[in-house]
Amino acid sequence: MITVTKLNGKPFSLNALYIESVEEFPDTTITLTTGRKYVVLETEKEVSKRMIAFYHSVQLLSNPHLRGEEDEE
Repeated sequence: MITVTKLNGKPFSLNALYIESVEEFPDTTITLTTGRKYVVLETEKEVSKRMIAFYHSVQLLSNPHLRGEEDEE
């Protein structure tokens, strides 16, 4: 889960595995795979950093193939 802040200043958590896209126009909008959208105070870059930190915490990016690395032979 990542914590982000609604425009009214209330923090809430989202499951980063369900985030389909993050866009700034001009407010940052997070779209989930369900189609639900959330507008948050954080920048697109900050949301992406939190997502990557979450993926590392659950070892989702521990596989070299998921990181885009080639096998060493």
